[in-house]
Amino acid sequence: MADDGVDPLQRRTAAKDLHSGPAEDAGISPDEPGWRESRMEEPERLVLWRKPLLTLHYFTLELLHSLSDFTLSLWKRRRYVCGVLLLLLLLFIAYHVEGSHQQSVRRVEKTVLCCAYWLGLGILSSVGLGTGLHTFLLYLGPHIASVTLAAYECGSVDFPEPPYPESILCPLEGGGSATGGPAHGEGPALGPGVSLWTIMSKVRLEACMWGAGTAIGELPPYFMARAARLSGADPNDQNYQEFEEMMEQGANAQDFASRAKMAVHKLIQQVGFLGILACASIPNPLFDLAGITCGHFLVPFWTFFGATIIGKAVIKMHIQKLFVIVTFSRHIVEQMVTLIG
Repeated sequence: MADDGVDPLQRRTAAKDLHSGPAEDAGISPDEPGWRESRMEEPERLVLWRKPLLTLHYFTLELLHSLSDFTLSLWKRRRYVCGVLLLLLLLFIAYHVEGSHQQSVRRVEKTVLCCAYWLGLGILSSVGLGTGLHTFLLYLGPHIASVTLAAYECGSVDFPEPPYPESILCPLEGGGSATGGPAHGEGPALGPGVSLWTIMSKVRLEACMWGAGTAIGELPPYFMARAARLSGADPNDQNYQEFEEMMEQGANAQDFASRAKMAVHKLIQQVGFLGILACASIPNPLFDLAGITCGHFLVPFWTFFGATIIGKAVIKMHIQKLFVIVTFSRHIVEQMVTLIG
């Protein structure tokens, strides 16, 4: 049985009935040779600029069906829904009513907005912004480098917590603060409280939120492959089609890319949670294949997502963060050069 209580056999039967309807209406029998090709081509011809009325008709039916299922699921979980609504009401009252608690509310608001910002950048990193650009190189990497340089210039990491202002404020010995940062010349000497681990702790929130966003961005391939396996339909997705071709070729693949994909597939299929964790813990451009593999073989959601978020938001993120901090730490680089020499 599926998670929503619907038998996968019923899903496959419904999908086959939906796809076989137009072909049978055209006068093609399922026993004839061209029936499967006609059934596969029919959804591609069902587009808004070719058949607007029929497309809008199917869209309306699907929308009504989805809304009815969503309403029914909410009604089954009405206790949780009422609890969430009550919690939102209390938060709304606490946010708008004046009092001594407003300082804490504003602090929580800034933290939540900061987390949402880096979480969104992480999701966009998995999506690729449509051009393959990586938000780690565009946003998180420069942010970690800026904090690293400012920490060594100020001799402390006691400047304000995130979200940082445009200019980082260096704390003074007398308890005040002075504007500092990488572009303000020579700062105070390196303080005893500044170390590799203190800088890592300073940027841990942003880095972990970005890593969690990349883990969330890996869910669409998983859900697409899982839905295709349960419904029996062939999704119109290039990555899934490449995955099916790779499964058909098996061990006959000759090029390096196909063999690498097969290695990722076998690792996840044989090792399971630890295999997903290993693939998510290193910079891996083939991780989309891991999500498709887990969805195709109906790996439980929390097994896939748990291993992915641990690998990306904890292990991989600390590796990338450590690399950037070491790269922009002048005394560490000088020690490494001296050691090599």
